[in-house]
Amino acid sequence: MEPLASLIRPKTLDEFVGQEHLTGKGKPLRVAIEKKELFSFILWGPPGSGKTTLARIYANALDAEFHELSAVEAGKEDIRKVIPKRGTLAFNKPVILFVDEIHRFNKAQQDFLLPFVERGDITLIGATTENPSFEVISPLLSRARVFVLNEHTPIEMDKILKRTKIKMPKEAKDWLVQMASGDARQAITALETAERLYGKITVETLKEAIQSKHLRYDKKGEEHYNTISAFIKSMRAGQPDAALYYLARMVDAGEDPKFIARRMVVFASEDVGLAQPTALVVANAVFEAVNKIGYPEATINLAHGAAYLALCKKDRRAYEGVFEALDDVKKYGNLPIPMRVRNAPTKLMKELGYHKGYKMYDKESYLPDELKKKKYLEDEK
Repeated sequence: MEPLASLIRPKTLDEFVGQEHLTGKGKPLRVAIEKKELFSFILWGPPGSGKTTLARIYANALDAEFHELSAVEAGKEDIRKVIPKRGTLAFNKPVILFVDEIHRFNKAQQDFLLPFVERGDITLIGATTENPSFEVISPLLSRARVFVLNEHTPIEMDKILKRTKIKMPKEAKDWLVQMASGDARQAITALETAERLYGKITVETLKEAIQSKHLRYDKKGEEHYNTISAFIKSMRAGQPDAALYYLARMVDAGEDPKFIARRMVVFASEDVGLAQPTALVVANAVFEAVNKIGYPEATINLAHGAAYLALCKKDRRAYEGVFEALDDVKKYGNLPIPMRVRNAPTKLMKELGYHKGYKMYDKESYLPDELKKKKYLEDEK
């Protein structure tokens, strides 16, 4: 059975709710549709903000052949299948390839896609919840406009929920709007599930409906942050079993592997630090491997890194020291740097005492006079 969110999906811009900065009169997407301008673009915005819907409306308005791929599951062969062959009748019709979660494509996959976009064989529309500046390769990004979408406002959510034609009391609707945090798809799915399971909509039946795994692991929601927090704390405590368990939960829920790997790179310096400096090398290698390979094989790289970091000795002195130093920078401003450690590139500066008295292995503090007794990096315990 087709999901309700799909059944009530708007077919035209006039039916679409929200994103007025893109779809309103005189705004870029509306103008492009009205003038039938064909170009590649990336839709960057939170879950349930209308990225897929806008892509379909655009393709339909331009009478284009529309292909939709999920970067989580698609590979090079899936891309190759939608490329029209030159000289055929299909080649004369615009072909739009919509890649959902394009940030999940690794560099090799994006490189493979690039020449087809460059030649105009396909028009690319990417959808992402992550900053495309970090997740999309520069050559591909330079050939596409980026449109930023916002989460739906409560008023917009109210309009969207009315399209479902499912009746509910005001308190249930208000609770659902607040819970969904602007994610229209999540709200509609919860509403549909509650009606199917319980036959009526109340705050209680909505809460029960939201027990499904997909809704509990909303990437903007509490469970997302709880799980990554438990993962980090497990590695910090030297508990590899717990770290692997929470890693498995994130992988199973479809968490972006690069998000997990980035947290591990930070952890390597923040928590392992000076106790095992090579931890940063390993964590960076995990990130590079994940970026090149992607799921499902990247799970093995993440597990390798998580177990390694959990078993490492920990030393947070560098992390704690630099933030204490930052506090002093904010507190005291730019204190005068001692003359003997100042740069002296000119004769005048040397005459003024710059660099005078400098010794390569000086034991006297190089800190400004006001902080000479300060110790940011504590002695090893």
